[in-house]
Amino acid sequence: MSKSDILRKLEEKKTKDEELVEEAIKNREFLHALLHGISSSNPRIKFRSAKILRTVSERNPKMLYSDWKFFAKLLESENNILKWNAMDIIANLTQVDSNSRFNGLFKKFYSYLYEESLITAGHVVDNSGTIALAKPEFQDKITKELLKVEEIPLPTEECRNILIGKTIQAFDMYIDRTNNKDEIVSFVKRQLNNTRKATKAKAEKFLRKLKR
Repeated sequence: MSKSDILRKLEEKKTKDEELVEEAIKNREFLHALLHGISSSNPRIKFRSAKILRTVSERNPKMLYSDWKFFAKLLESENNILKWNAMDIIANLTQVDSNSRFNGLFKKFYSYLYEESLITAGHVVDNSGTIALAKPEFQDKITKELLKVEEIPLPTEECRNILIGKTIQAFDMYIDRTNNKDEIVSFVKRQLNNTRKATKAKAEKFLRKLKR
């Protein structure tokens, strides 16, 4: 199948995403076409390529590890959808980061907490548990960054409360393996007074699990 045939397949609505994911995992040529599809002027091809690549990174991150630089560069995209997908993919690739490439990317990755965007900051937070488990040497630094969600610039306080809820879920993924339990527990206890019911409920559940 030629690159043009693959891109045409991406444009077809009748082709299911799952079929494309399976094909990408089996066929390196198909995978390369998806990487090319990211730069397509056709929005459907562009964003569907990113979506399929993200799913591949979840299921078989080793397949995309050799393309680390491509996704690191994509983090700088002015297109938010591509940037968000790149963030998710990079986080998944930390699970196979045998060359410690994330070391040089940590500062940039966590700088996205400060863009005053709930969605962008949400992608940082949502991926932090995965990174913390894959890179235990970064757990202290990750915790330090996540504890700042009470202060970072966001459009509204409701945005902050939503992000705090996500942060509690991120902490829950690695609380049993971290040296910063007391700081995390103090943070979560403060959320027992959170005005967002869903966030307060997450705090209560977290503390029940720890029996605190």
